[in-house]
Amino acid sequence: MKRFADLFAELDATTATSAKVKALQRYLGAVDDADAAWAVYFLSGGKPRQLIKTAQLRALAEEASGLPAWLFDASYQAVGDLAETIALVLPAPESADGLATSLSDWMEQRLLPLRGQRDEVVAVALRAWWRELDATGRFLLVKLVGGGFRVGVSKLLVQRAIAQHAGIDAKQVAARMMGFTDGKRLPTAAQYRSLLAPAEAPGDQYAAREPSQPYPFFLASPLGMDAGDDLLGMEVASTDIAQAMQARLGPATDWLAEWKFDGIRGQLVKRAGQVWVWSRGEELMSERFPELQTLAQRWPDGTVVDGEILVWAEGDGVSALPGSDRPGRPAPFALLQQRIGRKTRNAKVLADAPVSFMAYDLLEADAQDLRAQPQTERRARLEALAAEVNAVTGPRLWLSPRIEGSDWSTLAEQRSKARELGVEGLMLKHRRSSYGTGRQKRWAGPNTDTDEGVLAWWKWKIDPLNIDGVLIYAQAGHGRRASVYTDYTFAVWNRAPAGAAEAQAVVDAIARREPAVPGALQLVAFTKAYSGLTDDEFKAVDTVIRQHTLEKFGPVRSVRPTLVFELAFEGIARSTRHKSGVALRFPRMQRIRYDKPLHEASTLPDLEALLGANAGAV
Repeated sequence: MKRFADLFAELDATTATSAKVKALQRYLGAVDDADAAWAVYFLSGGKPRQLIKTAQLRALAEEASGLPAWLFDASYQAVGDLAETIALVLPAPESADGLATSLSDWMEQRLLPLRGQRDEVVAVALRAWWRELDATGRFLLVKLVGGGFRVGVSKLLVQRAIAQHAGIDAKQVAARMMGFTDGKRLPTAAQYRSLLAPAEAPGDQYAAREPSQPYPFFLASPLGMDAGDDLLGMEVASTDIAQAMQARLGPATDWLAEWKFDGIRGQLVKRAGQVWVWSRGEELMSERFPELQTLAQRWPDGTVVDGEILVWAEGDGVSALPGSDRPGRPAPFALLQQRIGRKTRNAKVLADAPVSFMAYDLLEADAQDLRAQPQTERRARLEALAAEVNAVTGPRLWLSPRIEGSDWSTLAEQRSKARELGVEGLMLKHRRSSYGTGRQKRWAGPNTDTDEGVLAWWKWKIDPLNIDGVLIYAQAGHGRRASVYTDYTFAVWNRAPAGAAEAQAVVDAIARREPAVPGALQLVAFTKAYSGLTDDEFKAVDTVIRQHTLEKFGPVRSVRPTLVFELAFEGIARSTRHKSGVALRFPRMQRIRYDKPLHEASTLPDLEALLGANAGAV
């Protein structure tokens, strides 16, 4: 555990990529394969299963530290992280036995056997372990038993460190690591050694691959996020967009355009007579989607297809998407979320939220890796596979429809209809593009006549929806934001105020702690947001919050309504769980509206109008 604790501290102390990679290399060279396997698992995003509830963990820490609850809470608020708070307030250790125990022994002989044990058994073990660990060791232990382990290192850096340690290509490591962090298959020394094996010989690329193993996903980059791309993310004249797109990406005819769906990115893998369903997050989801297993069971062995897992809505009056011969439209993502959250999948659940697969790309056919082939060739082979599969009775393999457009103006017009169709915009894939690994943007520009540099998928999303909300509650952030109020709750008016005076009267009543009068003008909470502002903006808002705090409820402060924010979000849906009756998808703060008085903030009818116009957008 000591070596892993030292590695964690070293990674946490630097932001330099090269320093993190070197630290990882040193660790991999110093520990045995079993320890390395668990370290790679956690550092690459593997999640430990929670062994103890947070409330019980806090109670044990208060007991062990001797602190009263109010002082422990105050310490937690100052530190901002529960594990760090516990590590700091516990008394000095009685021994260092825990540090001498290896990471793999901690996991396999101590923590994993506690799964399913009674709370009392877990508490006894935790008290004993705290007495034999230093502050860093306790910090890591709390993270592991609490199920919240995170560290400032990406999976890409871990793969790079492994590649340099083993002397092989990082892309090969990335391919071998697919599925390594799936919680259903805990890491072993043998699995770690398979990551380090010498490069495979030509023609033998599947010798060491497990049949279930997917490929690393190729991720699209967002248009409009680079310098000079602001025009691409704005509702402006189609001619202006066309000119910007032409300058940025060259002729529209160089690109394949498809709809961007809002589902779960996945790969269906058919090998050795079996089918596996993987999510982009490397989670094995086969049992959750029996329909997809049935679909892919009919495919030839050695087939891997990339696509989107969706709930599809069919019925009277539901027309097909432009470019598609498939009846119906994609259902809101919220319906897919409900399906995922259900533990039982009986006939009613399957009928209420029928899951389907929209195929994007063919990555493997006849057990041959096709990723290096151009996009157009892979699409042609995907279409041939669909024709073969769909020629016989059974579940159809639906292909992501192509969007026809010989110029950017035509494609921009198609994009403008995306929200009403229940999709998020367009996907743009260069015709010569190979299938990459991760988020790669190697695109040399519109004047490139060779294949060098061509590796690009872009997502050209529709503009977000916007609403102006009033800040009414605030909570401190975590980590480096622990001392700054960054997590906000926003409200809208239940109706439009008659003017500034009526709005001010409501604010004055809130300041006097008077309850809202039923039927009268009032502010109604509707969403929370914690991202979108710069550090300087957060500090400025923090000052306002502290100056206008009305009450404190543990870590939360109620704030006298003073500031209006422009909020952006991707979709909106009805919700019985929220007082406002709506829920937003991916809300974030766009800007602080210092120019807008409170009485001009948005209203519930404004949200209702967005809901009516964008009911299929979530």
